[in-house]
Amino acid sequence: MGASLSSRRRRSGFPILLALSTLALLAASALFVFELVAFSGREQQLPQGISVAGINVGGLSDREAVARWERAYAEPIILLYNDGEIDHPIQLHPDQVGWRISSEPMLAAALGSGEEGGGFWRRFLNFLLGIEQTVARDIPLVVDYQENTVGAFLRDVAARYDKPPGPASYDLQTLTVTAGAGGYSLDVSAGILAADAALRSAYDRTVALPITLSDNEGPSLSTLQDLIVDLLDSQGFIYDGLGTVASVYVQDLVSGKEINILDDVAFSGASTIKLAIMLDYFRSLASEPTADEAWLMVNSMLCSNNASSNLIMEIIGAGDIFTGLRSVNNTVQSIGVENTYITAPFYLGVEGQRLGSIQAPETSPNPNFDTEPDPFNQTTAEDMGTLFGLIYDCAEYDSGLRYALPGDQITQRECRQMLEVASANDLERLLQGGIPPDARITHKNGWIFDTVGDAGVVYSPSGRHYVISVFLWEETEFQDYEKLWSLVEEISRAAWNFFNPQEALLQRRQNLPATALECEGNYLPPAPEFVNLDDINAWRRN
Repeated sequence: MGASLSSRRRRSGFPILLALSTLALLAASALFVFELVAFSGREQQLPQGISVAGINVGGLSDREAVARWERAYAEPIILLYNDGEIDHPIQLHPDQVGWRISSEPMLAAALGSGEEGGGFWRRFLNFLLGIEQTVARDIPLVVDYQENTVGAFLRDVAARYDKPPGPASYDLQTLTVTAGAGGYSLDVSAGILAADAALRSAYDRTVALPITLSDNEGPSLSTLQDLIVDLLDSQGFIYDGLGTVASVYVQDLVSGKEINILDDVAFSGASTIKLAIMLDYFRSLASEPTADEAWLMVNSMLCSNNASSNLIMEIIGAGDIFTGLRSVNNTVQSIGVENTYITAPFYLGVEGQRLGSIQAPETSPNPNFDTEPDPFNQTTAEDMGTLFGLIYDCAEYDSGLRYALPGDQITQRECRQMLEVASANDLERLLQGGIPPDARITHKNGWIFDTVGDAGVVYSPSGRHYVISVFLWEETEFQDYEKLWSLVEEISRAAWNFFNPQEALLQRRQNLPATALECEGNYLPPAPEFVNLDDINAWRRN
């Protein structure tokens, strides 16, 4: 009976082990479900280290990630236009250019990156083991916008902010020409690329627009031409009037560019024609000139001695002055100086002078202006300037007149001698009176009662040598030398200042003689034996 009771007590005891096992299993199941739920929630987040279009979205939900990058790329970009002094900030909103981000493929690519750590259960196991999944990857931006709209926007910016270079200007008081102010402009093509880079950047959304600096407009011969016309007008001399005419020809011997102010109008040549006579004399030479002939030529050029000029033409014509006249005309016509001629000897007013004339060559000067030119002796400012330019090119470069008169009719040395002779023309007025007293000029002048002319080559210290030829005519019976000569000198000063801005004459020279300095006893060699055509002033140093 006792044994039976003990057996019943053992059978009726509580199954503790089973209960504990069951509880453990339930707890494990609950933990598994909890971790699985937690992992599932974690799977809805983007993996750490993932970025989209440069924006870190790791650990964010898909909705949070999309909101973050769309918000970042909706911000305006700042375009800075620098005008050389300050930056002008200009906002460009993405919606102004039709900016549209394609978030769906970007999000899909980001979510797909999380599957790179293996299958679902592998990733769950890593989660349980505390192994953090990190994906170092940036999903590129997928976007579309209207690039042509960016170009239109930048062209509008350029229209508002660009500054073209300023034009050159001049000062009528100092007769100087000043370069214009520099400018700047937006490089639209490069600006489109810069704006595109800023639109596609989440953080660097400020860009300095590419600005191109424009060189200022340097002084040009057209500005000098405007200055000369304004100068004449300010002095009451209408350059294209009925009773007054001004002709100006200037050539930059470096660039070859020219000024042409009524330079094709016919004027009385007066003594300027003696340059053509000297040229033809050299052309006709078969050997070195004699001392007497050289002195006649120098007397003709420097003192404008008419008798010497007539004798030179007789020498050219082998004793016949009219043959000499034809030769002078044929020579200048053949080299393109087509509106210049002399058809009669210079009148000496002495008994027994052989008078008469030859037929004038056909010319075609400007028909719109009549300066009542001498029917026997005519030229234009352009012709005299061209003639000096041809001689200069021959002397300096063995070209110019050398090519215009082929077959060794003229030599480079002879061209240098012509310029050397004309460099001693020290009357100190007209073109010479408008340049510094120590500046080199080789020129030939001439005047009669209603006309004054002067042409030559000015040698600039800067190396920008130039030809200048000026003729003025005023309908009068007696020339106002003070008026017309001063105008020639001021035109000459304006040209000097243009080519030599560092050594400009800001005021007209005050030490000029009242009239032209006398040739004889001053700059004419005293006798034939003192004439040195290669160094015309050598006699002064002996």
